[in-house]
Amino acid sequence: MPLIRLPRFFGGPILGALADRYGRRRLLLLSLVGSMAGYLLFALGIYEQSIILLFVSRILDGFTGGNISIVQSAIADISDDSSKARNFGLIGMAFGIGFIIGPFIGGKLSDPTLVSWFGFDTPFLFAALLCLVNIGLVWRNFTETLSHPRPGKPINTLTGLVNLQQAFLEPRLRLLFGAVLFYNLGFSFYTQFFQVFLIKQFAYTQADIGNYFAFVGLCIATVQGTVVRQLAVRFKSQQIVRYSLLGLSAALFCMLLPQYGWQIYLVTPFIALFQGTSAPNTTSVVSQNAEAGAQGKMLGINQSVLSVGLALPPVVSGFIDTIDVRLPLIAASLCVLLGWALMVRFLKRYAAPNKSSGQQQG
Repeated sequence: MPLIRLPRFFGGPILGALADRYGRRRLLLLSLVGSMAGYLLFALGIYEQSIILLFVSRILDGFTGGNISIVQSAIADISDDSSKARNFGLIGMAFGIGFIIGPFIGGKLSDPTLVSWFGFDTPFLFAALLCLVNIGLVWRNFTETLSHPRPGKPINTLTGLVNLQQAFLEPRLRLLFGAVLFYNLGFSFYTQFFQVFLIKQFAYTQADIGNYFAFVGLCIATVQGTVVRQLAVRFKSQQIVRYSLLGLSAALFCMLLPQYGWQIYLVTPFIALFQGTSAPNTTSVVSQNAEAGAQGKMLGINQSVLSVGLALPPVVSGFIDTIDVRLPLIAASLCVLLGWALMVRFLKRYAAPNKSSGQQQG
């Protein structure tokens, strides 16, 4: 996983800044071509049993996979502050659905007992085909959303480090991105380690774990497709994250309470509720605090911070798990709690006022 996180750390802000300069459509198409090439190289690496091709493909797809900042920038271009969280929630809903369908389809496509020529390379060939379909859809249907390109400063491969330095040296951004970092560190402890907890604590099998995370994806997709949209027309993003992050911290801690494996399913909807409302509204707060014409850059910095948050937990969990199997979950809850505290402090000091009323007629 770190192999793809590091290129994404550098790629996210570079793609975001380029999208501010040259437009969303052009950079989105370019990044999709890169992802398609990465999947094809990975399939070839499996077929040829070449570890070098596997590494190159992951680096390429990791870099171009940072295009989520471009998508978020396009959504921010066509949204006002009151509708950003609702529209960002649609991205989360799509991720949730993919989280359910993707592993299922991937498992079937790699099973030679279903079709004789299926193998470990087939899911990646299918992923490349999906990228090609996406390229066609963007080419035909996506209209450029950036009305005023921003020339900006020269962009280089160290943009990620420069932007990260800016994010944590400037007082206003330090609080905001500190909150984003610790919130995502906490949720990553849960997503990347929880299957180990399920195996050790409740003797879950791989099939049980697959069923559980499909349930998580279904819950999050439902929340971001329904609850987020309803909350967005009644409350500002700043109001929602004050409670959703605190609720997520509490829900993660409650994962330590079940005594039987089936009881995990009783707590999971609360994690889905608070995570499903936290993710789009946190992104909305970040977007609202971007300078004029710098949506891509700001959301690119956000992606770099997210990449750091995703890369660290697997390393740390491997050590603290040897002390107590519950410690990664405790770390998850505490990290989100710290993220909540930083977010509340930021909102009190620096939150950008919404340009539109917080109460919308729905």
